[in-house]
Amino acid sequence: MPARPGRRRPDGRPGVPGSGHPLDNPAWWALTGAQHGYGRLAGTVALYRPEVSAFGAFADGPGPGEWAALAELAGPDRVVITTGRTSSPPDGWVVEFDGTGIQLTGEALVADPPPDPPDGVEVVALGVEDADDMLELVARTRPGPFARRTVELGGYVGIRHGGHLVAMAGERMRPPGWAEISAVATAPDHRRRGLGELLVRVVAAGIAARGEVPMLHASSDNTGAIRLYRSMGFTVRRRTRFVGARTPGGSPGRRPGLNPPPD
Repeated sequence: MPARPGRRRPDGRPGVPGSGHPLDNPAWWALTGAQHGYGRLAGTVALYRPEVSAFGAFADGPGPGEWAALAELAGPDRVVITTGRTSSPPDGWVVEFDGTGIQLTGEALVADPPPDPPDGVEVVALGVEDADDMLELVARTRPGPFARRTVELGGYVGIRHGGHLVAMAGERMRPPGWAEISAVATAPDHRRRGLGELLVRVVAAGIAARGEVPMLHASSDNTGAIRLYRSMGFTVRRRTRFVGARTPGGSPGRRPGLNPPPD
């Protein structure tokens, strides 16, 4: 069964606007809204470009036809992560992870300015020219999926020490009215200094300055991170499922791993 054809949005862009709360299906709302230029849309399935993000999305709860449409959109042997309105993929897909995350929202943070950095610490904006350093930090810390062009989604800030990037955070999905804080990473030898919390607060302040509300995801078993985020003022909104699966058609023996989300 093919995916249903898209309709026109009020702003003239193609696609099905979706229903329900945007945070119940954040990737779909982001890809059919503010971040439509970073992905591709085919009827009721949407997908970020692989150099930007591994996330894909369904407008509604997917059946075999929607999974087939997503596989066609992605191409063979590509890992796609779905959340919100998702399900177990049909035969032919290879499931690499299937887990539960906690979605937290930061309404209470929008009124709080970020604290001043500690002495000797400078928060700097990160851009495409910093991609190699960011990928190196991600390889060391494994905060979740991060690609060479993820930084283009915006809001990335970092801290350098001795010329090396030792901490970073930024934005990923932007459903209407919201922005997800993501890729929160601190090098092991610079932890327990509050750098991650500082950068999360800086990113949250940038989101609030646009009139949006910050939110984020954490793995349900990452109790330390959840405890930290709650102490900062984030509140738990819901539990959500994350499915990472490889599209059919890969070559035998070629199975590069993908660090599962969320951050």
